[in-house]
Amino acid sequence: MLGLTLGLLLSASAAPATVTINEWQVPWPDSRPRDPYVQSDDKVWFVGQRSDYAAILNPQTGDFKRIDLPDGAGPHNIIVDERGAWYAGNKAAHIGKISHADYSITQYPLPGDGRRDVHTMQFTSDGNIWFTAQGANKFGYFDVAENNIELYSIETLRARPYGLIVVNDQPWLTLFGSHKLVTYEDGQVQEIELPRPDANRPRRIALGSDGGIWYVDYAGGYLGRYDRATEQVNEWAMPAGAGSLPYGMAADNKGYVWFAETGPQPNRIVGFHIASETFTDPVAVPSGGGTIRHMVFDEARQSLWFGTDANTVGQAKISYSD
Repeated sequence: MLGLTLGLLLSASAAPATVTINEWQVPWPDSRPRDPYVQSDDKVWFVGQRSDYAAILNPQTGDFKRIDLPDGAGPHNIIVDERGAWYAGNKAAHIGKISHADYSITQYPLPGDGRRDVHTMQFTSDGNIWFTAQGANKFGYFDVAENNIELYSIETLRARPYGLIVVNDQPWLTLFGSHKLVTYEDGQVQEIELPRPDANRPRRIALGSDGGIWYVDYAGGYLGRYDRATEQVNEWAMPAGAGSLPYGMAADNKGYVWFAETGPQPNRIVGFHIASETFTDPVAVPSGGGTIRHMVFDEARQSLWFGTDANTVGQAKISYSD
């Protein structure tokens, strides 16, 4: 409760940072563009979850390039390296790789039966991939060189493994259907309980510049931090309170954690200054946003990138005055 109390006390004075938001209207209507990944100044990848495509936005010209995926792929997430663009085939039980050279697609099916809904992915330092599978109640590891996928079960039933990050090649994930975080270390799946078990529903997750594991509680409207050294959890009530519905989040390299409040319409981008435990003034998303489901921090451009249910791709450029 210390973290919660302190956060409420200090939030009266806004943290000295803000964002300026620019959005690009995606030319394929009602396709739910999401999960941008910045490859370069002129290439921002994203997927169209409802329309089975991956695409590249050139922010300098506003041009879009569409790559059609297999019918029914239901792409949910995309990550990019020099080998290609890797997408989560959420509705078709596979991870796909799009070639940079000719946009050809290689599919890597998940093993087993039942739900195999690849959800959120992130690279390890050697180019392998950890991922969550929400409906399957599992998370997985894709050894790309060996073309081998291992799945790990969550003990808590209907836990809905959701957001995921990789820290020193170790996966950390949220259980959206429960009040827990999960990590995997030394061959063991470890579940970590959070406060407010009847209400806490962690959805997205980020590594703060302080080394803390940060999460947003979608149901209760809190920002939380798990200290890996002490195992202590602190939480702070969001500016919009219980109606915040915080969803997409990311941490920058200047001591802030950023998130989207999707309860307010229009959605709002808000930052939290770790050192002072204060929130920034909320900034409304010009398109309204609908729901911002995932955000990434782009250090080269000091920006947050996101997709919206208003069928846009957005860039929130961060300005610091401290």
